[in-house]
Amino acid sequence: MKRGTDRFPPLNALRAFEAVARHLSFKKAAVELHVTAGAVSAQVKILEQHLGVPLFRRLTRALELTAEGQALLPRVSEGLETLRTAVERLRTREARATLTVVAPPNFAARWLVPRLQGFTSQHPELELHVASRQSMVDGGEPTERFVEAREDAPTVAIRFGSGHYAASRVDEIFPVDYVPVCSPSLANGPLPLRTPEDLRRHTLIHDDTVTEGAARPSWNDWLEAAGVRDVDVERGPHFSDASLALEAAIEGIGVALAIKPLLCAEIEAGRLVVPFDLPFPAQWAYFLVSPDAVAEDPAVASFRTWLLGEASYAKRAEALAD
Repeated sequence: MKRGTDRFPPLNALRAFEAVARHLSFKKAAVELHVTAGAVSAQVKILEQHLGVPLFRRLTRALELTAEGQALLPRVSEGLETLRTAVERLRTREARATLTVVAPPNFAARWLVPRLQGFTSQHPELELHVASRQSMVDGGEPTERFVEAREDAPTVAIRFGSGHYAASRVDEIFPVDYVPVCSPSLANGPLPLRTPEDLRRHTLIHDDTVTEGAARPSWNDWLEAAGVRDVDVERGPHFSDASLALEAAIEGIGVALAIKPLLCAEIEAGRLVVPFDLPFPAQWAYFLVSPDAVAEDPAVASFRTWLLGEASYAKRAEALAD
């Protein structure tokens, strides 16, 4: 008989063979597979015909694997287990809701990620994906470029900006104030920072993340509000990423103007200090932007409730600290 080497053996025949080989019984295999013993026997014969070799020795009251059957069994068992595992993983993945959150890098690293364990522990059924994009600061590319309105896999954005985003539900997370920050070694060094006037002798670090100058205070704005003049506000390095500006301040390069709600971890760890707690409010704030198509999705709603709750708690804690 010509062997069917040009095609894969039927899956049902392989399943029948594997079950019979484990039990060494057509009857027990039939019970496991929820078919008749005759159907199992027929599938085994199909496989034997396909391979061109006998797989069992059918004795009077017993069943034995042939050498060919013994050689085939481990591979078939392994293959079927691999297939079962792959199918189960796919079913589990499909059963879990997926939510993608796109946020500005500075917010994601310094405010969102340190708190995320609280959300993931409350919602283990959600598969959360977090991405950081500098374009989530207004003036970059539109939200819609990164927020896809898909009901099966919703994506929401956290934006730093004006709060005006079309075809979306917009929730304010918190407004922001800018304060000067520097390393403790700089604040208490040979040229200590005791009053705003002391900035005349220090390097100013510039955060150019926000391209619309009127949306956030410049050094000139802050110094004017503090009543300080005769400071060269153009000097000092410029950074297009707020995180880099903060790292420069941590390294003692100079004094930066930074968003106060994002500084808690660095201040608590002693890496940064606020030499003069003279906050200057920004026109922009942080917002959760949920496209209308997914705004009421259960995963989005759960994340929104948690995020706004965390922001409210952080605001109360900051007020008590002050």
